[in-house]
Amino acid sequence: MFLSDISVKRPVFASVISLLLIAFGIVSFLRLPLREYPDIDPPVVSVDTSYQGAAANIVETRITEVIEDRISGVEGIKFISSTSSDGRSRINIEFDVGRDIEAATNDVRDRVSGIADNLPEEADPPDIQKADSSDDVILWLNLTSTQLDTLDLTDYAKRYLQDRFSVLPGVARVRVGGGLEYSMRVWLDRNEMAARDITVSDVENALRTENIELPAGSIESIETQFTARIERAYKTPQDFKQLVINRNDENSLVRLGDIARIEKAAIEKRTFFRGNGVPMIGIGIIKQSKANTIAVAEGAIQLAKQLEPDLPPGMEIINSYDTSVFIRNAIQEVYKTLFIAMGLVITVIYVFLGSFRAMLIPAVTVPVSLVATFIILYAFGFSINLLTLLALVLAIGLVVDDAIVVLEHMSRRIEMGDPPLTAAYKGTRQVGFAVIATTLVLVAVFAPITFLEGDLGRLFTEFAITMAAAVSFSTLIALTLSPMMGSKILKKTTRNAFSKKIDGVFEKFRSGYISILQNMLKIRIIMIGIFAIVAALAILFINIIPSEYAPKEDRGAFFLMVTGPEGASFEYTKEYMNEIEERMQPYIDSGEINRSLIRAPRGFGTLSSF
Repeated sequence: MFLSDISVKRPVFASVISLLLIAFGIVSFLRLPLREYPDIDPPVVSVDTSYQGAAANIVETRITEVIEDRISGVEGIKFISSTSSDGRSRINIEFDVGRDIEAATNDVRDRVSGIADNLPEEADPPDIQKADSSDDVILWLNLTSTQLDTLDLTDYAKRYLQDRFSVLPGVARVRVGGGLEYSMRVWLDRNEMAARDITVSDVENALRTENIELPAGSIESIETQFTARIERAYKTPQDFKQLVINRNDENSLVRLGDIARIEKAAIEKRTFFRGNGVPMIGIGIIKQSKANTIAVAEGAIQLAKQLEPDLPPGMEIINSYDTSVFIRNAIQEVYKTLFIAMGLVITVIYVFLGSFRAMLIPAVTVPVSLVATFIILYAFGFSINLLTLLALVLAIGLVVDDAIVVLEHMSRRIEMGDPPLTAAYKGTRQVGFAVIATTLVLVAVFAPITFLEGDLGRLFTEFAITMAAAVSFSTLIALTLSPMMGSKILKKTTRNAFSKKIDGVFEKFRSGYISILQNMLKIRIIMIGIFAIVAALAILFINIIPSEYAPKEDRGAFFLMVTGPEGASFEYTKEYMNEIEERMQPYIDSGEINRSLIRAPRGFGTLSSF
């Protein structure tokens, strides 16, 4: 073998290969994103369109059907589903698994842009987004205050907190949930309007033409220059009351205050969000797709602690829901298992080889192969998750096989009288192709998993490639570093007493197994019957045991969705939500419930449905 020959002749070459693998592996590990499971986002594109005040049947005919007809010819569509409700249209387009989600989104966006003129003028432009689990909130912080109401809390969060959290490393955007935004509410009096012959269109046109802020050019002199602007004339409810709507027959002015009640209030009052009975708003942290979930969550929590001393009196930021807790605990357990497995493998090698020098050769193979595997994960754009770490745990028992085969052959030649250098040179040469063949067989076992289609295929592709990469790197180490180390540190030694005792115990097991096998061969018919019974029971239990996509786990949180009858108002829903919150209060007082969050309406979509 050329590779093993040059490694024995040039020990520095073999050492540099391993050191480079470790260096690039560590760099790749630090740059890999951290997730709980692999990224298996389905190729789904959604088209959301708001048409405030329109009934569901109008939304269906004027918006949903128009958009569906236009996008139906996009390449690779597997299924289209749509929902038309009062004031809102939502269309979900699912594409084939092999369809590139970015290209599909662009195709849908191009098709929809071509029918913008066919949609009602009052409707908002269609919002086109791709389904992405990276858009899920990983951390919810609650902002509460004993002195400010929800309107002021929302204003403070958007002015001072949203930007502070947005600039954190790894944060994609910050969502403010459950908040209320200021608006100027105009409540028209139909009787006063009819008496003055004023229509809603007249009021709307007056607001559009008068309530504007326009540039006024610039003022220049020889030495200075100023940019001028026309100050907005309508800022307070009193200003809007003076807005002229029309002139009546007596040539007197009709002002907005004559036909309407004007107040500065929330855009939509029919919503509330409380935690443990206290009004609050939520600050949701959304990470970038390649960011480390744990690092982003820790950074946001640390920033919240730094901001607390500077908050207004009575205001507090509470950590409400942190998904990184579960990922952190799961990853830590896998890391712990990984090191335990490495320790056990090295211990078993030492027990059976009986020599610290011999144990050192396959023991070095394990960390080098596992660390080098991160290079392949980074090259393929994978992540560190439970499945890739599980593959590394399982690969520990496989990556030492090649090194042990090489070590055993070198040790046998040393026992036959060859010096260590010759034993390493000739021993590795004789088993080199066998080591490569073994690796190819193992890779051939895992490679077909990458060809599976659907979510399972995308889920276990990272697992399969991780296993194949670890085994492949172990072969490289076994043919370079292992013979080099064998030529330097191996020598002819006698086995210690403990190792000899282990050999004696296994010799007894071997003798007992041979005796049992000889007896079983005398009753072959009975053994075949027992095997048939075991096989039948296995088939029976496979059908009886329940199956599921992923095992259930208790994360210490649950969600309760409350749906009222058709046409239920906000006040009707609010009464029941208050009752539910009141019944949960004893559990909050006793400490069984840490945080109880109540929200109505339950979604972030149209507010006309409660």
